[in-house]
Formats: sequence, structure tokens, C-alpha cells
Amino acid sequence: RDAVIAIGRTLLAAAALFQVVDAAQVMSLGLLRGVQDTRVPMVIAALSYWAVGVPASYVLGFTLGLGGPGIWLGLALGLALAGVFMLWRFWGWSVRTLPV
Repeated sequence: RDAVIAIGRTLLAAAALFQVVDAAQVMSLGLLRGVQDTRVPMVIAALSYWAVGVPASYVLGFTLGLGGPGIWLGLALGLALAGVFMLWRFWGWSVRTLPV
């Protein structure tokens, strides 16, 4: 029973981090969608998820032996990267477009 609680605690911490990163990524995507920028964010998301998130999940979860938490952390890494690039894109748009 204690082993199950320990595993659950670790998975819950990884899932909590995932939720925070996911919220930031969704916010960035919403900002871009609000200014009718949808094509480039789609490419950013696809590359971040499939070229970074999935391989990172595999490496962390299986190669490094972190198991479930490693998989969650790898996916969170892909989401974080997508969020950073989308926010960077929005920042560039706002600097060029909005009056100071």
C-alpha cells in the first residue's frame, strides 16, 4: 500500500506540473487565435509535441528509467516549448502592431 501511495504522489506531482504548463500553452494559443494567427501556431504545436514531447517522454520514461513521471515530464516539456514559442510569436506581433 505504501508503494502505491509513493507512486501516486510522484505521478500527481508530475501531472500538476503538466497542468500548469498546459494552461500557459493554451493561453498563448488563445492569444494568437484572438489575432487570427492560426497556421503557424499549428505548426509550432505539432513540432513541439511530436518532435520534442514524444521523444523526451520516451527518453525520460524508458531510457532513463523514470517510468510514468518521466513520460509526464517529457510531455510537459513539449507543451512548455510550444507555449514559449507561441508567446514569443505573440510578443513579436504585439510589438510590431500595437501603438506604444
